[in-house]
Amino acid sequence: MMALYAALTSLVLVPHVVAWGSLGHMTTAFVASRFVRDETRKHFQHLLGDDEDGYLASVASWADSVRYTRWGRFTNTFHFIDAHDDPPYRCEVDLERDCKETGCVITALANYTRQSLDDELPRWRRAQAAKFVVHFVGDLHQPLHNENVEKGGNGIYVLWDDREFNLHHVWDTSIAEKWIGGRTSYDEAERWANQLTLAITDGKFSDEKKKWLDDLDFSHPIETAMAWSREANAFVCTHVLPDGVEGVRDRELGGRYFDKAGPVVERQVARAGYRMAAWLDAIADEFRASKNRHQATLEL
Repeated sequence: MMALYAALTSLVLVPHVVAWGSLGHMTTAFVASRFVRDETRKHFQHLLGDDEDGYLASVASWADSVRYTRWGRFTNTFHFIDAHDDPPYRCEVDLERDCKETGCVITALANYTRQSLDDELPRWRRAQAAKFVVHFVGDLHQPLHNENVEKGGNGIYVLWDDREFNLHHVWDTSIAEKWIGGRTSYDEAERWANQLTLAITDGKFSDEKKKWLDDLDFSHPIETAMAWSREANAFVCTHVLPDGVEGVRDRELGGRYFDKAGPVVERQVARAGYRMAAWLDAIADEFRASKNRHQATLEL
């Protein structure tokens, strides 16, 4: 038992990897850290054992770093939901039909949100849960994490600035990197997050940010995650595969395709960060309220 504890504890401490790709995940987490309440920041900095400004960004890709380990392979299906739809003619997500028996990003977000609130779990388990929550909110906003066609685009090979990649990689990484100037690093993620924060508070997203939270209902995490999933999945019809699979296969996507896809990625990263902040606020509030209720019961 002690050996298992030591192994799992070491996984909690795995550093983030620069591999939505890591740029999108880190940026989303940085945006969230700009909008969480002060009490929420203190809660998660304590839980994660990190009082630095990047306490969320530094763990944002942790879930990707463990999914291919012997311990973490059970989480592999937690990063996506396979929408069995028919883009570009019909885009839709159905939980019963599309979520694998081993789980999906919808059920994973609900499960790890619940674990992050369980005061009977050891702190390292709740820290693990928080890292999964941060990551899965990001995954939910990447359109191809909400699509089944060709394994979420992994089986569709395209050209990106004369280099061959699969379409999933393009939407995970290439579009975001090109959008911010071709660089990807922790510092670049923070810089991009600062730009998005200004766009949300005083810029082009300021008028729509309130609506971004319309479907957020902390008491119904499955329904909330499904709303975000359906929103992202709709982009598969309009921007990812507007002319079907053959409209992109072996085609150069670094030009006009990028011009249309870039703003979608930008908006989705901003949405994910803003929503993540609200979700983390709700977790911190409920954890605090639960402890207060427990204390009041003890004092009766």
